[in-house]
Amino acid sequence: MDQKRELSSIDLAAVVAELGTYEGAKLDKAYLYDDDLLRLKMRDFDRGRVELIVEVGETKRAHVSDPENVPDAPGRPPNFAMMLRNRLSGADFAGVEQYGFDRILQFHFERGDEDTTIVAELFGQGNVAVLDENNEVVDSLDTVRLKSRTVAPGSQYEFPDERVNPLDVDYETLAAHMEDSDTDLVRTLATQLNFGGLYAEEICTRAGVEKGTDIGDADADDYEAIFDAIERLADPVHSGEFDPRVYSKDDVLVDVTPMPLQEYDDLESEAFDTFNEAVDYYFANLVPEGQTEAEQSASDQRPDFEAEIEKQKRIIEQQEQAIEGFEKEAEEVREKAERLYGHYGLADDILTTVRNALDEGTSWEEIEARFEEGAEQGIEAAEAVRGVTPENGMVTVELDGIDVPLDAEMGVEKNADRLYTEAKRIEGKKEGAQAAIEDTREDLAEVQQRKEEWEAQPDETDDEDGDDESEDVDWLSEPSIPVRKQEQWYERFRWFRTSNGFLVIGGRNADQNEELVQKYMDGNDLFFHAQAHGGPVTILKTSDPSEPSRDVDVPDASKQEAAQFAVSYSSVWKDSRFAGDAYMVTPDQVSKTPESGEYLEKGGFAIRGDRTYFRDVPVGVAVGISCEPHTRVLGGPPEAVVPRVETHVEVEPGRYAQNDIATRIYRTFRERFEDTSFVRKVASADLIQEFLPPGGSRMQEE
Repeated sequence: MDQKRELSSIDLAAVVAELGTYEGAKLDKAYLYDDDLLRLKMRDFDRGRVELIVEVGETKRAHVSDPENVPDAPGRPPNFAMMLRNRLSGADFAGVEQYGFDRILQFHFERGDEDTTIVAELFGQGNVAVLDENNEVVDSLDTVRLKSRTVAPGSQYEFPDERVNPLDVDYETLAAHMEDSDTDLVRTLATQLNFGGLYAEEICTRAGVEKGTDIGDADADDYEAIFDAIERLADPVHSGEFDPRVYSKDDVLVDVTPMPLQEYDDLESEAFDTFNEAVDYYFANLVPEGQTEAEQSASDQRPDFEAEIEKQKRIIEQQEQAIEGFEKEAEEVREKAERLYGHYGLADDILTTVRNALDEGTSWEEIEARFEEGAEQGIEAAEAVRGVTPENGMVTVELDGIDVPLDAEMGVEKNADRLYTEAKRIEGKKEGAQAAIEDTREDLAEVQQRKEEWEAQPDETDDEDGDDESEDVDWLSEPSIPVRKQEQWYERFRWFRTSNGFLVIGGRNADQNEELVQKYMDGNDLFFHAQAHGGPVTILKTSDPSEPSRDVDVPDASKQEAAQFAVSYSSVWKDSRFAGDAYMVTPDQVSKTPESGEYLEKGGFAIRGDRTYFRDVPVGVAVGISCEPHTRVLGGPPEAVVPRVETHVEVEPGRYAQNDIATRIYRTFRERFEDTSFVRKVASADLIQEFLPPGGSRMQEE
């Protein structure tokens, strides 16, 4: 029995019915895999992280997925994914609809500056089109130019001709289609009424009619029985009350349906709470096309520790983001209270005016109108009012660019107390999330320990002499190199790993300098900075952000490499100097509070206490390509980078602009690798440029 690889029209109707409950979720990021799988990462107020998967290749599906079933983020996002991120980041999910009874879904997103619709075509060759608010195609995975319709950037999106929706037909329409047919009952239901083979047979079974009955031999009783069976099949779709099933035969999954089917009475089945959960489970456990069951079984013998570890890390990341959100929200509420005290007189005038008007019997609508009139006349208090909410008796006032909600029945002090109390309540949620992180970190440590114990077991397939060293591969001469990418959280910063394995990250601009210190610097890390002005904040991490901070001894070699990194990416390089000084301090010596009479620019910090200096540190940057365990560009101090790459180029201050030297390095790499397409995929000039210092450079041999 063949495994189902495409959702039917009825399946999609069920998916759509359930996806409506996610309206209001905010979209964080879009990912594209292999040009046919779209992942939309969203945040729902009640549920937290929501992963929406749309696949339009050989497998065609759309559903919400459990995060542990979501593929790891791909490498550098293609233009299509970047376009979606630009249009949808921060947008609200406004709903989804099915186009008639076709296998076409429309996902609507709303944002203040623009609305966007993603159309998923889950039929034929499959396609995804992105539309603006005027239904004009912004971009699409594939361009379609047919006599009947066009889907191309810049054109109006055209739907295919709408098909009959058999779940909404009345008896007369059904009978008319039957009478016009020249085949049997089941084929008429499958083709002319668009049920498809499985559901056409299911309807005949439920109706108690013979599937192969010729239309000429069918009568009104058969039609009425079929119509009744269709209505019973449509009831769950219309009501949204499903009883989903995943069916299997001989332990192999074969189908997923939103309700039990009599056609599958002889198969094993598993029930699920929602159809989206059932669809997610089914496709997550589907044997890849072309792979035998034995191959799948063999790949499942080893526990997937990596997936479990990534899952726990993702949970920790979500919890950390929640804490950051609570901190930010509490700070914003506290800031409102402080602004309220800072504008005590103005706020008191507004509240007194509202209370007096209410005491006189003035309606909220009239109060709002009076404020609008006062604003037009230039009255300061009226200009500050941004609106009223009669339902809860609130007045929103703008104070120094911040909207502050005020309860009209309270004075200024009580309103401020209310805001301070709300800030404390939010901080209490932060404490709960911090406790949850500790539990998750314990779970992560337990999985990592199990992985170590598993890998420590002797391998029965080892050679008798115990020589299990992998054979060295000459990647430069390989005709085809597999691309193995793994996106990491720190890749948007400048970064490298020292020769001892410590992660070093540096800011690319003032905003990132601020972020690194406030978000990513822990108590046991080390802070480096060039003595010269205009250098990046450089942090040597002694632990991963998902792990507790550790007090470890950092070797001098790693400190020297971090100092070289700080100097090389500072103004020392831009000034065409070949050496400079750097210093190192601990995180508790770094502050955003300036000395009396001084001013700190954005991205700048005050350093207090003794510093450890590194004098006359030579600049030096190597850029290379790593082929294993992951394929990527690496750049940083030569001592740290060269051992980790297959080939490299060292650069020094020179006359070529960043983009020019990046292009020259890219061409050099293409000449060195047999597989030039591999270089194009993993080491474009843009990627190489990210690892080059600001200012002019040249390759050392030039």
